[in-house]
Amino acid sequence: MPFDLHEPVAALMRQVAREIVMPRFRNLTADEIAEKAANDFVTIADKESELRLSEGLSAILPEAGIIGEEACAADPAILERAGDGLNWIIDPIDGTGNFAAGNPPFGIMVALADAGTTLAGWILDPLTGRLCHALRGGGSHIDGQTVRAKESGGDLPIAALAVYFMTDEERADIQRRADGAFVLVDIPRCAAEQYPRLVLGQNDVSVFARTLPWDHAAGTLFVNEAGGCCQRLDGTPYVVGDVRRGLLGASSPRLWDQAARQLFG
Repeated sequence: MPFDLHEPVAALMRQVAREIVMPRFRNLTADEIAEKAANDFVTIADKESELRLSEGLSAILPEAGIIGEEACAADPAILERAGDGLNWIIDPIDGTGNFAAGNPPFGIMVALADAGTTLAGWILDPLTGRLCHALRGGGSHIDGQTVRAKESGGDLPIAALAVYFMTDEERADIQRRADGAFVLVDIPRCAAEQYPRLVLGQNDVSVFARTLPWDHAAGTLFVNEAGGCCQRLDGTPYVVGDVRRGLLGASSPRLWDQAARQLFG
């Protein structure tokens, strides 16, 4: 089934980027930006993008439910059924903080999951047009070309650690463990950019504390299908609907094992 969905989903995402997201980039008024929680922003473009994506995806596959970030913000009960049955998972603008500030990167992310297992995922960069796509059992692709994850090849692995949702104690511990074992780089504050970096050889390791499905369903599948490794900290797969915290991604299984021992062993 997902094999037949790639082209219509990709076309819908590109249309939403072109008609809704990009016209609002660096063109938002103050009353079009709101703060849902501390450092967690939403804009009129997020809401309009989710509405259009929800309508379009429902037309493509009517039997699938919709789990959208902004719908869940308005009604948290929606998230409780994310792991039940067939669902579209929508992040209408990932990296909203960047988008609202007029800065890259940001992206649009869509996944299709069945009973918690991600079947397919799409990650679009509206600025460059780069489209990452993965299909369970069918590999990972960027702009139609099959890709395999590669390590950066440096003396030390390059790590981008998303620690801002950790407690002070967790943050101090992981930074202590990482010191001297990795080259630490800034995170892009955008999962739609962080996951491709693990495949493209730009970053070797990423840690995520908060693991909401719209941020991670598409990206974990993309990394894993490319030959990288993205799993829970205990080595179990990422499952939509699992409310546990903590996710570790790496550009290879070898580096995943190394990072897991160093950072969480």
